[in-house]
Amino acid sequence: MSGEYSIVTQNQVHVKVSSNATSFLSERKIEKSTKVGDLKGKLELQTGCSACKMKLEIFDKHDKLVCRLDDDEAVFGSYPVDDEMRLHVTDPSKTLGEFEDVSKVKKYEMSAEHYSQRTDSVRAFKQRMKLGRFADEDPEELRKQKEDRLEKERAEKALAEAIHVGDRCETRVPSNPMRRGTVMYVGETDFKEGLWVGVKYDEPHGKNDGSVQGRRYFDCPPKYGGFVKVENVTVGDFPEEGFSDEDPDEI
Repeated sequence: MSGEYSIVTQNQVHVKVSSNATSFLSERKIEKSTKVGDLKGKLELQTGCSACKMKLEIFDKHDKLVCRLDDDEAVFGSYPVDDEMRLHVTDPSKTLGEFEDVSKVKKYEMSAEHYSQRTDSVRAFKQRMKLGRFADEDPEELRKQKEDRLEKERAEKALAEAIHVGDRCETRVPSNPMRRGTVMYVGETDFKEGLWVGVKYDEPHGKNDGSVQGRRYFDCPPKYGGFVKVENVTVGDFPEEGFSDEDPDEI
C-alpha cells in the first residue's frame, strides 16, 4: 500500500457502490475495521464481480479518484474514506450491463395443464374459496341483472329517439355547468358503449372538434364539440348563448 493513512474514530462509513458490471448504484455501510480482502468477498455477492480479480477504488463527492485499495490485509479505515464517497468495483472479466440483460436469463415456463393441476397456486386458492370467476352464480341475480340492463337500454333508446340532428339543446352533466348548443350527432360511438349525443356548443367549452380517437362524427371548430349521454341532454327552443347571457358580475 502506498503512503500512510491515519484511522478515523468513526466506526462506519456510508458509501455508494458502483461496478463495471452494472449501471446501478447501491449504498452500504462498511465497518472501518473490515479488511480489504474480506470486503471484496462481501462485494462479490453484491456486484457479481470475482473477489480474486476485483480492484477497488475510492472516488470523492466530485467523482475524483482519491485512492486505490490495493492492500488486502489493510483495514478499510486506514484509507482516507468518508461518508458519501463512491466505492468502485472493477472486474476485468465483466462487461457493463452483463447482469441487466434479462434476455440472457433462462425462464421457467409451466404449461396451462400443469398449472391447473397444482394445489398451491392462486387459481387453486380461488377455486377453493369460490372467488372471482369461480364464485357460485345466483341464477336469480343474473336474471335481474339482465333485466336491469335491458330496461336501461330501452330507456336510453327512447330518449335518443326524441333527439334529432339540428335540435337546439341544453346539456346538464353532473359537476359541470349547464351549456347550450346544437345537436350534431345521435347514436353509438367507438370510444364508449351506449348512445351518445354529439353537440356543437355555442361557446368554446367543449373538448374536441367533432372527432374522437381518429373517427369524425361531425364538424365544428376546435373546443366547440363534445359528447354527452342522452339522459343529460334536453332539446327545446333554447336561444343561442352569447356575451349577453353572461353574469355581468363575473368575468
